[in-house]
Amino acid sequence: MRSIFHRFLQHPDRSRGSIALLCGLMFCATLSAPAAHAERLKELASIQGVRDNPLIGYGLMVGLDGSGDQTMQTPFTTQTLNNMLSQLGISMAPGTNMQLKNVAAVMVTATLPSFARPGQNIDVTVSSMGNAKSLRGGTLLMTPLKGADGMVYAIAQGNMVVGGAGASANGSKVQINQLSSGRIPAGAIVERAVSSPLGDANTLTLELNTSDFGTAQKAVDAINRSFGPGTANALDARVIQVNAPSQPEARVGFLARMENLDITPSQAVARVVINARTGSVVMNQTVRILDCAVAHGNLSVVINTQPVISQPGPLSGGSTVVTQTSQIQLNQAGGALQVVKNGASLADVVKGLNTLGANPQDLVSILQAMKAAGALRAELEII
Repeated sequence: MRSIFHRFLQHPDRSRGSIALLCGLMFCATLSAPAAHAERLKELASIQGVRDNPLIGYGLMVGLDGSGDQTMQTPFTTQTLNNMLSQLGISMAPGTNMQLKNVAAVMVTATLPSFARPGQNIDVTVSSMGNAKSLRGGTLLMTPLKGADGMVYAIAQGNMVVGGAGASANGSKVQINQLSSGRIPAGAIVERAVSSPLGDANTLTLELNTSDFGTAQKAVDAINRSFGPGTANALDARVIQVNAPSQPEARVGFLARMENLDITPSQAVARVVINARTGSVVMNQTVRILDCAVAHGNLSVVINTQPVISQPGPLSGGSTVVTQTSQIQLNQAGGALQVVKNGASLADVVKGLNTLGANPQDLVSILQAMKAAGALRAELEII
């Protein structure tokens, strides 16, 4: 378009009106072109070997204000406390029944990020394991956090932050948010590192978050344009093999540039997701419907029960009798045949479905029937 415009201006016999007309056509062409939505490669893919690792541990929370576990109902709390005291050189007499209210057994979870080194701090989440009423104001004692292999990778300890509040008196209770779990910022110290391999000496592997041949090919083309032909090669719809520098310092810069490449992902498969428990219906922009006629009506049953009291006559010796009288009404909302027009965009699909006047629960049944009839051009997924 730019070369045509330059050639057009080189002729002195062109009038100003013709030039204005050409500029208007260029402006309209710019507006009619669809805006491409590009995303960075780091949002679309991850590097194989660079991953987080979950950690878990069991510990004790002390210093609670009378809101800890009821030790008679949670014997593991007492057993854990006895084991801890014995390690500290304090022995309890056999058969001692400790009635504690300020101690609670908790589970501690954390996520060990990739490339974490010993001495770094990570956040931990503490959750009550017994019947403690609240963990507010408690202190977590030293708790080892283990990985899936049973090895200790971090040690957690500290004061917990609870984002809730509550009060109770004389059987009444008021509570805001959750009091049986909380978080300790920087509450664990990493004791052991987990190796995060980045492939062999010359190659590394990218894994797309969603399998798509088109997106994989676009990612390969973008990498090859930036770093040279033959740098990347797609093995399948998800995995991309990349030739990277073997030196660690050069590889870090290479990955930093590659992750910031802009890629326009391919259009997703048309899909309608239905939550059968809540009745939520979500559809993407590629969903299409064909012309179809739908009839749907709501059926409601109303039962109204009223007591009827029968009083005996004076001096009859009878007793008062109370009986129940019920009235049942059966109402069926309109089930007129509605025509849903062919929808070429998501707005048209929503407009066509709104003409049915159905609530989200009814829409689930309608979409299933439209899919069975072949009028819904999308995958129907029920979660």
